[in-house]
Parts: sequence; structure tokens; C-alpha cells
Amino acid sequence: MKDMLLRSLSGLLYVTLLIVVLSLNTPHPFIIVFFVLGVLSLVELNKLIQLKSIIPYFIFIGLYVIFGYWPMVLTTNTGLNEASQILIVLTIFVDLFLIKDLFSRKTIPLFVTKRFIITTFYLSSGFVFLMLIASVYSPKILLGSFILVWVNDSFAYLVGKNFGKQKLFEKISPKKTVEGFLGGLFFSCIASYFIFNYTTTLNFTNWLMLAIIITVFGTLGDLIESKFKRQANVKDSGTIMPGHGGLLDRLDSIIFASPFIYLFLRILYYVS
Repeated sequence: MKDMLLRSLSGLLYVTLLIVVLSLNTPHPFIIVFFVLGVLSLVELNKLIQLKSIIPYFIFIGLYVIFGYWPMVLTTNTGLNEASQILIVLTIFVDLFLIKDLFSRKTIPLFVTKRFIITTFYLSSGFVFLMLIASVYSPKILLGSFILVWVNDSFAYLVGKNFGKQKLFEKISPKKTVEGFLGGLFFSCIASYFIFNYTTTLNFTNWLMLAIIITVFGTLGDLIESKFKRQANVKDSGTIMPGHGGLLDRLDSIIFASPFIYLFLRILYYVS
């Protein structure tokens, strides 16, 4: 009972914090909160992949300031548009290799150079694209994306627990099932309709596409982080959230999905 109460309170605090900072008219609380979340997540990831260098923190700060802070506080983004295109190509390239390693290898190779690549283009740039979604497009789109992640996670768990039979990726995450994945996808698509009705950012078709993108790539991101944890022989990435584990356990889906969300929005606004 006590554990359930702690889990509920820590989860409620986390959700409330994100909703508040993404709903404010000023970007500064959001910039600060996501900077702290990024650094703490990087600490947890470094422990998982056994990287003790401080260089990833300087890279994170540099990318965060250049791509995250400046676009929110400056009226002109000269040069940043081209730079973000390069960053998204590199990030998606690395993410696709992580997906390949997820399906084709028993363990994800973690030689020294790849560890720096992972911290830079898997985590640091993931937070950068969260910032860019909010600054270039709308904080409401980012908040809606978080809601879709939460809906997917919740209903994937509920449907999988009650109806799941076919394992999705048993060697990495034994509790995940195909039925749970499809349940999370179904209810995320339903949630996209309500998000569309309560925002004026995107039409229903676009929110529906985002629900599919977030479910697919969010699930892959969760599996990749699970594989990191399995290789590190730990259950959770950290202990900062009682009953939930670490911050990376809560943010792995949206971090991995963020460049694909941003790319979809770029294509959408370019076409329109």
C-alpha cells in the first residue's frame, strides 16, 4: 500500500510538473526543467553504458544552448535551421542503427566511440528535439506528444496484463506483449481525437499520424533502454522516482521518438 502511494505521488508530481511548464506563457521554466531532466537522464545513461567521462555533459550543454535555448529567446534563428537539418540526419541515422542492433544482436556494442555517439545522438539530441518541437512549432504539440506517450504506456500495460499472450520481445522485455502494443496504439489513436478537439495546433489526421509515430518509436525506445539495462544487469535506470525507477525509465520513449516527431512536423509544415 505504501509503495503504491509513493508510486502514485511521484508519478503525479512528474506529470503535473510537465503540464505546468508546458502550459506557461514564458519559456524559461520549461528551459530550466528540461535542462535538469536532461542532465539527470544523462547521468543514468552513463551509468548504464559505463561511461565515466565528463565530455558528454559538455556536449549536452552545448547542443542544448545552441538548439534549445537560443531559438526560444531570440527572434531570429539564422543558421540554426540548416544546423538542425544536419543534426536530425545524424540523430535518425544513429537511432536506426540502435534499432538494427535491437533486432540483430544479442547485445548492443558499447565500444568507447559508440558510447559517446549514443550519449550525443541518442540522448542529448533527443532533448534538443523536444526543445525544438516546443520552440519552432508549439509547446502544446509537445504536451500532446507526452500525453500520447502516457496513454500508450498505460493502456499497453493494462491490455497486456489482462489479455496479453503473444510476447513482443521476450528476451529483452518479457512483460511486453503484441496485444499490449496494439492496445496502446488503439487507445493512443482515440486520445489523439480528444487532443485535436482541445487544441488548435494540428488537424485530426496529423494528430492521428503522431499517435502512430509515438507508439511505434516510443515502444522501440523503451525496448532499447531495456536492452541497455539488461546489459548492465539492473532493473531500473535509477531510483530518483519512487516506484517508477529513474528518469530515463520515464523519458526513454519520448526521447527516442522526438526526432521522428520533429521530422514529421518539418515535412508537414514544408508540404503545407
